[in-house]
Amino acid sequence: MPTFLAVVKDQAGNSKKEQVVAQNLVEASAMLRSKGYSVRELQEKKSFSFSFDFSSITVKDKAVFSRQFAAMVNAGVAMVRCLGVLSEQCANPKLKKALTAISAEVQQGTDLSVAMAKHPDCFDKLYISMVQAGEIGGVLDEVLNRLAKVLEDTARLQGQVKSAMAYPTVVGFIAFIVFIGMTVFLLPIFANVFASLGGELPLLTQVMMNISEVLRGPFLPEPKRNFWIIAVIGVIFGTITAFKAYYKTPIGKLQIDGLLLKMPILGDLNEKSAVARFSRTFGTLTRSGVPILTSLEIVKDTAGNQVITNAVAGCMAEIEQGGDDESGSATSQCLPDHVDSDDFHWRRDGTN
Repeated sequence: MPTFLAVVKDQAGNSKKEQVVAQNLVEASAMLRSKGYSVRELQEKKSFSFSFDFSSITVKDKAVFSRQFAAMVNAGVAMVRCLGVLSEQCANPKLKKALTAISAEVQQGTDLSVAMAKHPDCFDKLYISMVQAGEIGGVLDEVLNRLAKVLEDTARLQGQVKSAMAYPTVVGFIAFIVFIGMTVFLLPIFANVFASLGGELPLLTQVMMNISEVLRGPFLPEPKRNFWIIAVIGVIFGTITAFKAYYKTPIGKLQIDGLLLKMPILGDLNEKSAVARFSRTFGTLTRSGVPILTSLEIVKDTAGNQVITNAVAGCMAEIEQGGDDESGSATSQCLPDHVDSDDFHWRRDGTN
């Protein structure tokens, strides 16, 4: 079992350090309190280990947790008890560890949103802001139900996008295999025929012959084989590295995300996905009592596309200056007209 280090105060008010062996933070805190100590700080003792945690928290994991947490809070179960039970039943080791730590901090008097904010790899700004709004408004169970619905809708949307991408991905993969097969095995036969006939080949035919020679590089005799292997690997590695480096720059991310929205077939899918994510997230935040500017700030960070991020930032600037985004909004450059119109009527009527 792990060992925990604690800074406590005894009944006389003297601070001291204690060390306790327990299964988790909650049990360690309970053991110290049973001895009459007031726990000030409590953390697991660090030890050198070769173990690595490669688990990740999926949207479905957070949706299930939110739904169960909301049901228990609505039933009147104490928050610390809820977190303790959910951490024990959690199947994801990374989320289980985070919930155990959050439970211990809440037991010591920390707000739930503040405790969750210390685990950004488990709970993002959207989740934390909505929990904070629920705590302030006293409607934590309603907010958690809304969060669960948002996460479930997000998981459903991701599944629909994957389903829509399945067919073009399979067709593209088959076309790529056919192209490789033709250039590697079929074109060399014609190359010998063209060489025996002599003369200059048309430009497009010569390009295809050059591509065939590059792809057949590993099968060529020495010394051409080593040269082509190194050249192909170098070109592939260099292209991927350059693309990643360029995408990390502000102008590169803006240009590439803009191209993703303008692609013939996938562009419309990317735009609809981004608009659905924007509308659902923004609506959920405002219904939960989060201020509009704070909601836009969160939506901006979770948009997933730099073009939409910039548009939302422009919308925020207009609202801060006292304008509204129904006409001339920065978001109108990348969001459909009905989204801006609906948003205007929501704000005019006081509903969302």
